[in-house]
Amino acid sequence: MRFRWIVFFGGAMLAGALGGSLFGPAPAGAVAREIIELQTGVSQLIQGQQSMQTEMTQNAAVQRTLIEQAMDSVNKLNTSMSAVQKTTQDFSAASGARLDTMGTQVQGLSDNVGDLQARMGKLDQKLTDIQNTLQNVDSKLAGSGSPNLSGPPPSTMMNGPGPGPGASAAPPVDRMGGMQPSAMQPSAASSMSSGPPASADVLYSNALRDINGKHYDLATSEFQDYLKYYGETDLASNAQFYLGEVAFMQNQYQLALENYNKVIENYPRSFKTATARMRKGFCLAELGQKASAVRELRNVVRLYPGTDEAKRAAAKLKEMGATAGD
Repeated sequence: MRFRWIVFFGGAMLAGALGGSLFGPAPAGAVAREIIELQTGVSQLIQGQQSMQTEMTQNAAVQRTLIEQAMDSVNKLNTSMSAVQKTTQDFSAASGARLDTMGTQVQGLSDNVGDLQARMGKLDQKLTDIQNTLQNVDSKLAGSGSPNLSGPPPSTMMNGPGPGPGASAAPPVDRMGGMQPSAMQPSAASSMSSGPPASADVLYSNALRDINGKHYDLATSEFQDYLKYYGETDLASNAQFYLGEVAFMQNQYQLALENYNKVIENYPRSFKTATARMRKGFCLAELGQKASAVRELRNVVRLYPGTDEAKRAAAKLKEMGATAGD
């Protein structure tokens, strides 16, 4: 558009000069010189316009190149940020798994310490009873006087008179007056063999040790035996909880959920209830039941404020894109 105006203006000036030369009294040489100057000016204007167009084209090409380079840099930055975000998420997930394992191990150690303290108390009581018994025996021996040397032989004194003719022999007894193992009836022996595999303390300690050693199948069997034979003890809720922990660590989330539900339903006053409810929320999240998981984790935050379980539940809710409040 600007180029056309310049051409139009140049043409007008040229026409004016020609008109002046035709109708004016100016000499012919001066008119010709003016025409040549006008032509030169028009040519310079046209060259200037072409130079400006060339410069604008070059500037546009440079700007386009700079924009493309900037877009490439932005794309590379987005790719790097995505990689960093994925790495951060993977690290967070791995750290959460390690923290869960460490939490289970710490709980197991705490239970072991409590169990050892209880067993030490029982041992102290047993030692006291043994000392009292020994003192009673010593006092009886001191007051019984010297033995009768003319009496019957020791075997007769311990076992009594021998059986008469035709009488059945009495079962042998040990030196404390009880029957020897060989004299026990078969029914009694069979009833002892069908009893619990070990005492409650030993069975519970072995199961915790096997969890820490990652012998999950053996730990599961031992905790099941504990619930079978010692289901009415104070540690029964712990055994039920650790059955859920073993399943959770093996990614058997449905089985873990069932065991955590048993803790919540059967042992509502257990100190493992809060942790069981938190783990239940984790299981529901792993099973894809997001709404139920959010509801359960919010209950943990509401029912157990300020506890470690409430903090971990709130962190899990944030990870799931939910808030701790309703």
